[in-house]
Amino acid sequence: MKRSTVERLAPWITTLALLMLWQLSIMAFHVESFVLPTPIEAIEQIYTNRYPLMVHGLATLGTTLLGFAFAVVFGLMLGILVGSFRLAYVSLYPILIGFNSVPKAAIIPVLVIWFGVGTVPAVIAAFLLSFFPVVVNVSTGFATIEPELLDVLRVLGATRRDMIVKIGIPRSLPFFFASLKIAITLSFVGTVIAEIIAGNNGIGNLMLIASSNFNVPLVFAALLVVGVMGVGMYAIFAALETRFTSWSVRGAGLGVEYAAGG
Repeated sequence: MKRSTVERLAPWITTLALLMLWQLSIMAFHVESFVLPTPIEAIEQIYTNRYPLMVHGLATLGTTLLGFAFAVVFGLMLGILVGSFRLAYVSLYPILIGFNSVPKAAIIPVLVIWFGVGTVPAVIAAFLLSFFPVVVNVSTGFATIEPELLDVLRVLGATRRDMIVKIGIPRSLPFFFASLKIAITLSFVGTVIAEIIAGNNGIGNLMLIASSNFNVPLVFAALLVVGVMGVGMYAIFAALETRFTSWSVRGAGLGVEYAAGG
């Protein structure tokens, strides 16, 4: 079997193995479904409640993407600023570190006071959780530009804008796309937390209702739906990363072959 085929099948085989381990563990220890349902029970709930899961899932996806979009735009701009100007780095980076250290779940009740229950706190929560990785990665991409490249542009009479557009942005693209894959998963976390605390729709709200009715299989079904959406969005950004930054990616497995003496 070719290596490419094995690599394509590996995630599916691993997922199937984990589901089988989950199923067998529950059967071996006789765990009741109201404590921990089997994967079969969770999948059955996905089919039984497919319509509410679809409606709430789409609501969560829309909210997540909206907060994520704001995080990408503002994170990209601030990352360029912090990475390009030493004074901005010294002034803003400690503040960003401190703000990122604050538990976002503690901020959501304040957002409810300000904006009420609904979509707005969830969008802001998604933004807050996904904002920081974008800023850090983009600023790192700009801060690690080789000084020789900048010196050449200065000799040629390039402006600060030319350096950012022609060197900074292309050089930081691998960092930027890496941040997107992290940020989109964190956006889902922020959205679901906000929906559980202060939502009137979405997967988080559905999980809250299901848990209050002791319908644990439905809770796990909702978790599986969020997981699938997260993996799907991650795959999309991974494909975009391969498409736009293939020049920065080494051949897969090359280091392993050299290490093995190949």
